[in-house]
Amino acid sequence: MAEVRFEQVSKVFPPRRGSAPVQVLNQLDLTIADGEFLVLVGPSGCGKSTLLRLLAGLENPSAGEVYVGERCVTQLRPAQRDVAMVFQSYALYPHLSVAGNIGFGLRRSRPRSLAQQLQDALHEAGRGLPAGLQVPSRREDRIERRIAEVAETLELTPLLERRPKELSGGQKQRVALGRAIAREPAVFLMDEPLSNLDAKLRTGTRAQIVELQRRLGTTTLYVTHDQVEAMTMGHRIAVLNQGHLQQLGTPLELYQWPSNLFVAQFIGSPPMNLLPVRAVGGAQLQLGHKRFVVDEPLASALAERAGEELTAGLRPEHLVLAPATNRNLTAEVTHLEALGNELLVSARLQEGDHLVQLRASPDQRVVTGQTIHLEVLGAGWRLFDHQGEALKPPLGAPPLAAIGLPVLPELG
Repeated sequence: MAEVRFEQVSKVFPPRRGSAPVQVLNQLDLTIADGEFLVLVGPSGCGKSTLLRLLAGLENPSAGEVYVGERCVTQLRPAQRDVAMVFQSYALYPHLSVAGNIGFGLRRSRPRSLAQQLQDALHEAGRGLPAGLQVPSRREDRIERRIAEVAETLELTPLLERRPKELSGGQKQRVALGRAIAREPAVFLMDEPLSNLDAKLRTGTRAQIVELQRRLGTTTLYVTHDQVEAMTMGHRIAVLNQGHLQQLGTPLELYQWPSNLFVAQFIGSPPMNLLPVRAVGGAQLQLGHKRFVVDEPLASALAERAGEELTAGLRPEHLVLAPATNRNLTAEVTHLEALGNELLVSARLQEGDHLVQLRASPDQRVVTGQTIHLEVLGAGWRLFDHQGEALKPPLGAPPLAAIGLPVLPELG
């Protein structure tokens, strides 16, 4: 196990067919703690998979250094880096059995003399012979014991003699995980390993990966597009966009306190509602002709922003169906999504013509075209300046933990 560090890492792909060079990563600094499960998210082309490939040694950085523990691995071959990668496509060897795939890395982890190779080959060929005719091989015995341990952990023991074509998608994914686990690497790299599985299988395998990582305590980098995977699996989430790190924090921190408009819109499903507002005196915001009180800690941050145009963010749960009053927003329902445990309501505000989404109880009687009234919860306001950066509590405000900002969970 080891800490992973990217120091000022950049990656530029050379021009092709007259096009300009493509910069995928730009002077990125990122540290993953020993034993941490870090999830990388971001839009397609933001550099997530490239970052994994740089750590694995499948790509070379254009600038910067990559460390595993105290060792700089930037110039080392992939086999020397002590990392194991699980690919989206499984990448299993079709001619090998499940046992052969799990043990593939173990059998190639150290160089062997010609005599050792011959002894191992004879041991392999004589497995079915009586004990007295079998050629002993201590190395193969150790490998076979390790394969059996991994297979038992991943519930693959009954499948050890099958070929990949005889396995389901979930079984193939477990074999790919087993191949990575068998080597006991310092770091696991997982590039969208569950994207090819159906929804039910993905849920079960997701829980299995989290439990496995918790038990092994191996530093893990996990790339995904799936919001649920990102929010439920990692100790922390790193959000990338156009090669830059936008925010690094716990899942709740990113959801509740996004650092900028990009993170606010990218994290959360449905995304945060964004509305143009003006800061007015007394820790209030003006939206159209209505004024709303902002709770601490952002109330203090508004003291120096009077008269400034801002963008306000509200999560769907911070808009609540309410009776008609002067302080509530009037809107018309445009779309409904009944999800069983909740009702997602899309509505267009009467003033300003802004589209918002909110969560409602599934037994709420609402129909398309109906006029509704929305109460805004004062603690739900998140504010962003004209550059899209989030307003932060001023110096001297209560500690973030004291006002409900999540703290990084303990690793282990």
